[in-house]
Amino acid sequence: MKPKVFTYAFLVLSILGCKNDNKETASLKETETISISRDTYKDQLYGFWLAQCIANWTGLVTEMDKIGNIGEIKTGDFYTRADWGKPDQPSIFSEGEPSDLTPTIDFVFRDTTEIWGADDDTDIEYMYQHLLATHETTLLTPEQIRDGWLIHIRPEEENYLWVSNQKAFDLMQEGVLPPVTGSPEQNEHFEMIDAQLTTEIFGLFAPARPDIAVKIAELPIRTVASQEAEDISKFYVRMYALASQPSEEKMSNRVLSIAQKARKSLPDTEYPAKMYDYVHQLYESGIPWEQTRDSIYQRYQVNEEDGYDITSQNLYCNGCFAAGINFAASLVSLFYGEGDLKETIKIGVLTGWDSDNPTATWGGMLGFMLGKDGVEKAFGKQFSNIFNIHRTRQNFPNDGIDTFEAIAEKGIQVTDRVVQEQLNGRIDAENNTWIIPLNTTHE
Repeated sequence: MKPKVFTYAFLVLSILGCKNDNKETASLKETETISISRDTYKDQLYGFWLAQCIANWTGLVTEMDKIGNIGEIKTGDFYTRADWGKPDQPSIFSEGEPSDLTPTIDFVFRDTTEIWGADDDTDIEYMYQHLLATHETTLLTPEQIRDGWLIHIRPEEENYLWVSNQKAFDLMQEGVLPPVTGSPEQNEHFEMIDAQLTTEIFGLFAPARPDIAVKIAELPIRTVASQEAEDISKFYVRMYALASQPSEEKMSNRVLSIAQKARKSLPDTEYPAKMYDYVHQLYESGIPWEQTRDSIYQRYQVNEEDGYDITSQNLYCNGCFAAGINFAASLVSLFYGEGDLKETIKIGVLTGWDSDNPTATWGGMLGFMLGKDGVEKAFGKQFSNIFNIHRTRQNFPNDGIDTFEAIAEKGIQVTDRVVQEQLNGRIDAENNTWIIPLNTTHE
């Protein structure tokens, strides 16, 4: 649906009888607003949760299968498009066994008689939405985040926490509050990817306003991330906020356009901005995505260019789950997927490294842009609408069983509050729309 944009001009006149004195006697101020249907948005939030689950579980098939061997690339070091539909190879965690989700590299679905399980790419976002709704707030406090983690995350294994998230959780149990839990001084894993997984949804709570989206997401991001990893997470939040502005633009053009807008907020002197520019340049050159992926591996993991020095840190699996390499990998599927949901997921699955993360990120964003019906149309089938948050988390109502309809409705309630309290917008009850002032400075 094409956005309805209204412009209001307010002419401020000088008081009668006052002298001009070469000063302006009038000023013109413009405020643009956009109207967004709450019904349409609810359907889009459903699409976000559905497509994110599809992409997340499909990405898990190849998670950590191919991470490179720090040297010249050999045949088999990474997947290519020819591997789609072929037998899945073992991951570095699986002791020689392939994924038990599917024997071949293929989409993972849950049909209308089954239940989607939560995973670490969906469960913390679910928790944050729950906390925002429960506390009736738009800005979570350090104590609210700490208490939410301690209530809803299992203290013992298997608790589905990794690297920075696990360290932050350990610190919370010791009484440390965010954002210290994500600081380099306290959390040696602050560069790992976790903030990307946990905070993208904040972009959807601030439709068309990346500035406000980053504001409400900042403390949740800094709960587990710092420095470049923090900036990368803010990039994803901005992408989601920009994607939530209605548009009739072709999907491929729209995705690239919002990516370029989000890129402007990455500091030019840091490696994320240089990674973005490098991957975008290779995409624009017309080379295949596999060649771009191989170039990323050579440039950043072998040669350690642009200040990306993970290899020198001698981390387990060469930091295969670090924010940087996964950011670069995610851009491959974003650019080459060109707004096509299925193609974006397939490329993300085959690109390598922590492959469920980029797939979940872009699957969720594109699913939101398409809405429920658009996701189902893309795959030509209907899916389960039931979600079990207790697969990975605990202490939620109804023994953890929820529906995408109910989750989307709660997201609408959270967005209602953000629109009114943070965006200075309002709800048009008669038309069931939000009227949202835009940030015309384009931060």
